[in-house]
Amino acid sequence: MPTLKKTIPYIFFIFLFVLGQACSSNNKKVSSEKGDSEEISLSVQKEVLDNGLTVLLSENHKLPVISFYIYYKVGGKFETKGITGASHFLEHMMFKGAKKYGPGEFDKTVEGNGGVNNAFTTNDNTVYYESLPSEHLNTIIDLEADRMQNLALEPASFEKEKQVVLEERRMRYENSDRGKLYLSMMSELFKGTPYGTSVIGDIEDLKTVTRDQIYEYFKKFYAPNNAIVVVVGDFDSSDVMQEIKNKFGPIPATKDLAKIKSDILKNTGFEIQAKRGGRSVKIKGQSPNPNFMWAFPSVKVGDKDSYSLDILSSIIGGGESSYLSEEFVLTRKPVLSNIYASNYTLQEQGVFFIGGELLSQKSLNTTRNSLFAAVKKSCDKAINDRSLEKVKNQYMVDFVSGLDTNAGVARSIGDREFYYNDYEFYKKELSHYMNITKKDLEDVCRKYLNPKNSIFLSIWNKH
Repeated sequence: MPTLKKTIPYIFFIFLFVLGQACSSNNKKVSSEKGDSEEISLSVQKEVLDNGLTVLLSENHKLPVISFYIYYKVGGKFETKGITGASHFLEHMMFKGAKKYGPGEFDKTVEGNGGVNNAFTTNDNTVYYESLPSEHLNTIIDLEADRMQNLALEPASFEKEKQVVLEERRMRYENSDRGKLYLSMMSELFKGTPYGTSVIGDIEDLKTVTRDQIYEYFKKFYAPNNAIVVVVGDFDSSDVMQEIKNKFGPIPATKDLAKIKSDILKNTGFEIQAKRGGRSVKIKGQSPNPNFMWAFPSVKVGDKDSYSLDILSSIIGGGESSYLSEEFVLTRKPVLSNIYASNYTLQEQGVFFIGGELLSQKSLNTTRNSLFAAVKKSCDKAINDRSLEKVKNQYMVDFVSGLDTNAGVARSIGDREFYYNDYEFYKKELSHYMNITKKDLEDVCRKYLNPKNSIFLSIWNKH
């Protein structure tokens, strides 16, 4: 369990205790122990079925509602040339009908019973989720099992959805300066690796990919031994576990899946080979004012330094009170309309980036040089006991408040089961954050925020 150090004010422990008491007693327990430690404990039942499906159940009887999440351990990084965007395309097609529930039935069933549903695709995974009254949980289990095994991929619907995805690609990237800038950052830094490709897919691949290619991809990766089911809410765990076994249990696993995935990743690799050296990449865009992203190679999720880099990103670029905001936005002579920083960790690699937008009539080159100098100074000037304490408090408040809903709990334990194979990893995670010192931040700041190991990208209508 995490030990919250004395650097966190006593008033925060009072807040944490009160908040914990206000939340579901079945899903979150905050109990004082001897000394200054606190325990956040989520009650979860975990079982792995014979076909490899991982199931996590957490009861919360406060309200008669449930959240159902299903994680598929496949994302953009498993796609090869010709089928880039396959994971995201399947995300769309999963709502277009299967064997038992035809076109439109999924949305109609969920929304018709007062629920909501959605999905998202990342470089590492694809996640589907629903929230609705608990009396319809068995129906959701049936719906999800049906489309895991029997997705229709009806030809006419397939071709129609191609155009939808192509339009989404254009809106997200080609017609958005911010999106084009982000995609360029990923493409430049992770060039030659699966992370350098758009999750939505390359335009040419989206135009030419066939139903057979997507179906083969589906049958390979949409399998119980490549999935995690998470259910949180008002139900009886023994009944729900049995229902999941009844519906998902007969679905066959994909043979040799671990080797298939390993071979794909082995053939591509994730080592950063991009030319850096602080070089500039200029992109033609539509904005009258330059937007920029300054990218540094970082570390993958779970790396010891990732926690310090998370804290560092908040201190230097997280909100109006951050160091860079005070230097460039809230100063008496501002040059930026906004600035932000983020440490983006993925399963195989990571990127720390700083971004923002210049005010009208401000010089991009001058601002770039000033930003380089400010970031170099930030390792000494921005990091202090007060800023560290403030961000630690914010992280703890965000974590605890995120457990106020069934969906929040489901996402929390599902993410940690996916990334760490341990839904309880939050205990170690919180301990890592709370034990970070000022020296830890200074060390990672100097180690990773080196302009000589970076790429500076900018976009506007005058490049």
